[in-house]
Amino acid sequence: MLDRKFIVEHADAVKQNCRNRGVEADVDRLLELETQRREKLHEVQELNRRANEVSKSIGKAKDAREREERKAEGRRLREAKEAAQAAHDELERQIVAIQACIPNMSHPDAPIGEEADSRELRRGATPVPQFDFPVLDHVELGEALDLIDFEGGARVAGHGFYFLRNEAVLLELALQQFALRQLLDAGFTPVITPDLAYQEILHGVGYIPRGPETQIYSIENSNLSLVATAEIPLGGWQAGQVLDAEDLPIKLCGISHCFRTEAGAAGRASRGLYRVHQFTKVEMFAFTLPDQSEAMHEHFCQLECQLFDALKIPYRVIDTATGDLGGPAYRKYDLEAWMPGRGDGGEFGEVTSASNCTDYQARRLNIRYKRAGERGTRFVHTLNGTAVAISRALIAIFENYQQADGSIVVPEVLQPWVGKQRIETRAATAAN
Repeated sequence: MLDRKFIVEHADAVKQNCRNRGVEADVDRLLELETQRREKLHEVQELNRRANEVSKSIGKAKDAREREERKAEGRRLREAKEAAQAAHDELERQIVAIQACIPNMSHPDAPIGEEADSRELRRGATPVPQFDFPVLDHVELGEALDLIDFEGGARVAGHGFYFLRNEAVLLELALQQFALRQLLDAGFTPVITPDLAYQEILHGVGYIPRGPETQIYSIENSNLSLVATAEIPLGGWQAGQVLDAEDLPIKLCGISHCFRTEAGAAGRASRGLYRVHQFTKVEMFAFTLPDQSEAMHEHFCQLECQLFDALKIPYRVIDTATGDLGGPAYRKYDLEAWMPGRGDGGEFGEVTSASNCTDYQARRLNIRYKRAGERGTRFVHTLNGTAVAISRALIAIFENYQQADGSIVVPEVLQPWVGKQRIETRAATAAN
């Protein structure tokens, strides 16, 4: 969350930022409550001071009557202090509730507006392919080549679940190995995360684990929820900890299953693997010093570009508009891959994102750092970025690498793990 002192001292900028993001947050009410809280805190301190003075004076009473009078006065002051403290704590609770709804500030260069106002920054090294045959989408390709079974997934767990089969399984594992190797070479520590996290961790990272707007699957009669991304357990890993400045930045790549309700998702753009309830993702995460985070954000985006350039998938990089940032992000880059079977004649679809959350998550999770020889601690900055979301990467591979005979060429960098250059129909494979 934003620093309360910052909100008070920059209220107009905070309110404008909320408008830019399309977020309703009652900043004026927070200011009013904060004034009352400070007054109540002063009252608590004054009552406590007076109660301590009376307590010290009891031994100096001239007689028993005066001593009892002073004891009674002390009790009255302590009761008044407790009542004032309770009122203070209620004000604090109301302030925190509003404060938690206020989004992070936005980078000055982030485009203002909604999704349509996002700005294209650059294109990848691979041009959009030109096909001289009718293009199939990934669902048609997956079914024809026995790579995806949506009907079977629906029988087992409902719409939005699926089985990957045959070479699709090898491709998933190959994408994990490929991304992991690239990130290890870039100095990341590999982590396989828990698939569950406490509600307070989800809140801290910026997710809403329960309620009508949630995208989270929660475990009934439990304080646990399934994670929507490895960002959640990786961010929670250092909750409540103080890190040494000399150890920063810490760069992690987390492999996790991701579970999302995808409530409200519908339409052809969400067809097949694009919006599903479970998928595997390799996620980048970093804890940094404040002056390291912007460079780390660019580093994350560069790594995502390198991965998709190596896969030879066409893409564009988007500077996300303020209205589409999400609460924790200060700035977010989306990498959108070209999907020839999407829409009418092909469209770009988001496959990765990279976000600089500055100290917004760290403040909620209470993750700090200290410098040797200095007093006090400060909040770290946190960043997250998708290396590869397997389900959407498969869409891009299937559709961009499809051939006129219905086969799919395996990207060259994945062939060592898949063990073949081309995915063909079972009949064609048997004939060969």
